[in-house]
Amino acid sequence: MIELNSVKGLKGEMTVPGDKSISHRGIMLGSIANGVTKINNFLEGADCLATIDCFKKMGIEIHREKSQVLVHGKGPKGLSSPKGILEVGNSGTTARLMAGLLAGQAFESTISGDESLNSRPMGRIIEPLKLMNAHISSVLGNHCAPLKLAPSNLRGIHFTSPVASAQVKSCILLAGLYAKGETSVTEPFLSRNHTELMLKEFGAKLRTTWKKTSASKSSNTFGVEDTRNRGSNPPTAILTPGEMLHGQEINVPGDISSAAFFIAAGLIVPGSEILIKNVGVNPTRSGIIQVCKMMGGKLSLENERIQCGEPVADILVKTSTLKGVTIEGEIIPTLIDEIPMIAVMAAMAEGETIIKDAAELKVKETDRIQAVAHNLKNMGADIIPTDDGMIIRGGKPLYGTSIQTYFDHRIAMAFSVAALVASESTKILDSHCVDVSYPKFFETLELLVS
Repeated sequence: MIELNSVKGLKGEMTVPGDKSISHRGIMLGSIANGVTKINNFLEGADCLATIDCFKKMGIEIHREKSQVLVHGKGPKGLSSPKGILEVGNSGTTARLMAGLLAGQAFESTISGDESLNSRPMGRIIEPLKLMNAHISSVLGNHCAPLKLAPSNLRGIHFTSPVASAQVKSCILLAGLYAKGETSVTEPFLSRNHTELMLKEFGAKLRTTWKKTSASKSSNTFGVEDTRNRGSNPPTAILTPGEMLHGQEINVPGDISSAAFFIAAGLIVPGSEILIKNVGVNPTRSGIIQVCKMMGGKLSLENERIQCGEPVADILVKTSTLKGVTIEGEIIPTLIDEIPMIAVMAAMAEGETIIKDAAELKVKETDRIQAVAHNLKNMGADIIPTDDGMIIRGGKPLYGTSIQTYFDHRIAMAFSVAALVASESTKILDSHCVDVSYPKFFETLELLVS
């Protein structure tokens, strides 16, 4: 538990830890590539360390010195049978992406995690992997982890995903590396594309197209009718297997999901000006920037550049008067992890903010719709949870309270920022959960207090 109070301003330059999504993928692709992969600015969070541990158990030599990691890849068939269960902790990315890789291996394996991970839905990857002829099953028969995988001869498929999910897409594409024939995934909207970009960097033959379709009523893989307009040009990622992957040097940019907390803090804490350096601003991840500008935030991108195929920039934010907006549709996949922080910003804005098309929030580390609504209500905000988002009527003062994090790192950090503008002290319960993605979050926050 940590106790926080309001502050008079936040000022300074800072960096945030390396991107969690890119760090995960660097370990995975580096392990099945030929040669050494060097990863700079690797995220030393619990989730990414779990990925390292899993691949070490499968015989991959990995050396880590602080935020630099060397992965000695053994090629596509170089993984070996692990001794015991592959424990992923609370990392859904590790579980879902690794399942795709393991589906094509010549050995049996079992993936499991902590209580939270083992309650999160895995049917969304089990079904397409089975369509690829994978031998994968939920050990308890509940479409959740633990997951058991056995050797199989994979075949390429075309899969139309009912949700824009980078984890689902990446799982299928990674399995496609071991499949006979082409594998493709169509999404309703383009989700984060780090896997596609990195596969290309490593030498895979992958392309993305947009095929014109009309809106249609269909039933998704879980029997729920989906009548949402999927757009006239749903994106399709197409992988042709057979190309050898080669080790790379990866310079991981700062994680925009971590930067989001300081972007928001700079906007809503009076008397603030923060420069966040070396942040990944991939368009499939940077919806938070668009939303801040829509809300009237004083935010600018400086020193824009391309680094290892990923757009990178420094982000300058200053205290702003924010206004309510509607956030929906194809922007949602680009900011799904930032919605708890956006909700806090909305509580401080003038007018009404509506967030919808975000039912994916229910299957994160916790049900983030309910977690956000519960905590903001307790702080005095006017918020109504909905089936796929929330409605927030901003402008009410926030009051300090005890924040239930539900062991969710993003809930803990979002409400730590809320504490900076709340009257009276705020207690962040189980605050250690920030270690998943940002172990030094509170230290960084303290350094900016002016």
